[in-house]
Amino acid sequence: MELGSALFASLTSPMVLAFLLGILATLLRSDLKFPEGMYMGLTIYLLFAIGLKGGVKLSDVAFADFYKPLLAAIAACLIIAAVSFVILTKLGKFDNANAAAIAAHFGSVSAVTFSEGLAFLELMSISFEGFMPAILAIMEVPAILLSIWLARRHAPQSQQGMGKVLHELFTNKGTILLLGGLGIGLITQKEGFEQVAPMYDGLFRGVLCLFLLEVGLVAGRRLFELKKVGFFLLGYGLVMPVLHATMGVFMAQWAGLSMGGATLFGLLCASASYIAAPAAVRIAIPEANPTLYLTGSLAIAFPFNVTIGLPLYLYIAQIIYA
Repeated sequence: MELGSALFASLTSPMVLAFLLGILATLLRSDLKFPEGMYMGLTIYLLFAIGLKGGVKLSDVAFADFYKPLLAAIAACLIIAAVSFVILTKLGKFDNANAAAIAAHFGSVSAVTFSEGLAFLELMSISFEGFMPAILAIMEVPAILLSIWLARRHAPQSQQGMGKVLHELFTNKGTILLLGGLGIGLITQKEGFEQVAPMYDGLFRGVLCLFLLEVGLVAGRRLFELKKVGFFLLGYGLVMPVLHATMGVFMAQWAGLSMGGATLFGLLCASASYIAAPAAVRIAIPEANPTLYLTGSLAIAFPFNVTIGLPLYLYIAQIIYA
């Protein structure tokens, strides 16, 4: 498929258009806003649905087919976080705390970006491995832990409070819902999932539209902070996801993933967390500036990935797999 066709399909999908509508509403100073608690409800639905469907498909996968993608996922997160920290400190001249906080966000992954990737590939009728939601869950944590260590390795209190950070990482709603959904899907398998399929399969794209509308409202408010983060972070948030995705596609090919699976893996490498990482960074690196890491992940990387990035990563995967 040509890049132009994939880009048109992405930009005209209901999910992306809902996201852009949210940004437009913010720029027009509309009074559009979601009822309190609705955003959290949509988040819970999406994370649990991803985990549940992934668990069902993972139940049919042999470990021999899964261990290479597992190794690639962990390695990719650590490489991205380490290289990001070096680039941000050496070239961007960020201090250790802010560089580590940004590296944690870009080294971790975005479940919402992944959800849009799932919907996009299904829309394009491109198949992918069913265990990719398990890869998503695995890729949330390693980069955050490495980044925290990079930020605190020279501090005298570097070993204090890590228990609290680990507790936050492994008990936050994202991890619980993804891993819990995976576990339930593994136990109940296809027969059990059929009982709830109308809820967690049939409604998925519609709920994703509403969620991306809300994310668009949030991202639109963050756009006004772009002038505060500087041109270096803006360039970093646009260029590095493409490099991360390209690396991810090559690693996915080594791991034996299909082209569709490689596209999703590349998208995960390109994505930046704005659920798990902010919660952990807030506790472990409180001196880091939230304007930098939240604007970098939510107002720069996320809009790029779900509009231009996703069809671009599919195109890169098609070239590498040709």
